[in-house]
Amino acid sequence: METTMINEKAKSNLGPLAIIGALFFIFGFVTWQNGALVPYLQMVLQLTETEALLIAVTFYFAFTLVALPSASLLEKIGYKNGIVVGLLVLVLGFLIYIPAAQSKLFWLFLIAQFVIGSGLTLLQTAANPYVVKIGPIESAAVRIMFMGLMNKGAGVIVPIVFTAIVLGDFSGVTAASLAAMPEAERLQTIDGLASGLVNPYIGMAIIFIFLAGIMKKTSLPELDLAHDEEGQDATHDANGKDKTSIMQFPSLILGALTIFVYVGAEVIAGDTIGLFASNLGVANATTLTSYTMAFMLIGYALGIVLIPRVMSQEFALKASAVTGLIFSLLVVFSDTSSISVSEVLWGWSGIPTLPNTITFIALLGFSNAIVWPAVWPLALEGLGKFTSKGSALLIMGISGGALLPLVYGLLSESINGQSAYWMMIPIYSFILFYAVKGHKIKNWK
Repeated sequence: METTMINEKAKSNLGPLAIIGALFFIFGFVTWQNGALVPYLQMVLQLTETEALLIAVTFYFAFTLVALPSASLLEKIGYKNGIVVGLLVLVLGFLIYIPAAQSKLFWLFLIAQFVIGSGLTLLQTAANPYVVKIGPIESAAVRIMFMGLMNKGAGVIVPIVFTAIVLGDFSGVTAASLAAMPEAERLQTIDGLASGLVNPYIGMAIIFIFLAGIMKKTSLPELDLAHDEEGQDATHDANGKDKTSIMQFPSLILGALTIFVYVGAEVIAGDTIGLFASNLGVANATTLTSYTMAFMLIGYALGIVLIPRVMSQEFALKASAVTGLIFSLLVVFSDTSSISVSEVLWGWSGIPTLPNTITFIALLGFSNAIVWPAVWPLALEGLGKFTSKGSALLIMGISGGALLPLVYGLLSESINGQSAYWMMIPIYSFILFYAVKGHKIKNWK
């Protein structure tokens, strides 16, 4: 009888999970365009590396400013309506891209990126608690990994589609080749690159209006996190007194910091690979985010198979941090001209090979895969009525994608692009700390 009830509950969750899975594909579709946009807009607007990375920085900065207001909005209008509003905000951002492309005004692109980031913040704040709370907490990491497959699957597809549709005949152009062109040809190429943005963003605006209409009519259930009884014991401090603020949960605060550095690492691996490769003169640099996303997909797939059958969630998080440290060192010290590593890993398949340095940047995607799904359930465990605010705090951690890539850009200009990846060492060291000790700290001493 109990087994039957469990099976019926699991089946009842399939519909909502499918809807949320589609949303996570959208998250990936919108987010990982940045990996192609950064080197693309660097060419169109003739930007320095730091200026180009502001395209991604502005996008992720929205998560800092909009996360807590999003949580308050969701409490007023509900999670389902919040998702609809988030989709419509994305539409507004897409539409701003049209005059930005026509005028080639950098500040207008930044406004568009901030609006798109704001819409995605609202969507993320609404969707992530669904994934954690719609089923048993002990299987939350697996559900998040499935959502990650959707998100990063989009990340594999988008840069390739972007290059094919937006760049068209200019797909072979890089920052290095553009700089070598005669002035008249260079200006003509820039105009052609800019005009390629208009029709795709009009198309995306139409599609997302349609998606908002569909979402409005779905039967997605509302979450009542205020009366969630899971982990209520943890809402008392060491002296048995009721906790009154999310700041009284060390594992949450440290989890948010872990999300901060992790997203920074993820964005650096996904968005700077094309920028660094373009400056090295590697062909089709705008597609290279797909390599990073492909390795993330491999990491997710292994996590789903191995956790918890072969390894614990904590062990997987430790392994992610350690491999991140190793690959980061290899990025710094590897050869920018040799392609030996990619020849061994996939050269036999016919997939274009990459310089060793670029290959190890892509491999950071493998190290990053397990971090997000592992941290969320560990950080939200025992929050009870504080879950919604805790989720918003974790979403604010996504702002690491705004600040840390900017640090990379500044380092890249002051030393060089390859040596700038030294900054990944303290990032993965902090993730290792959270995996070993940070998530176990339940009360401040």
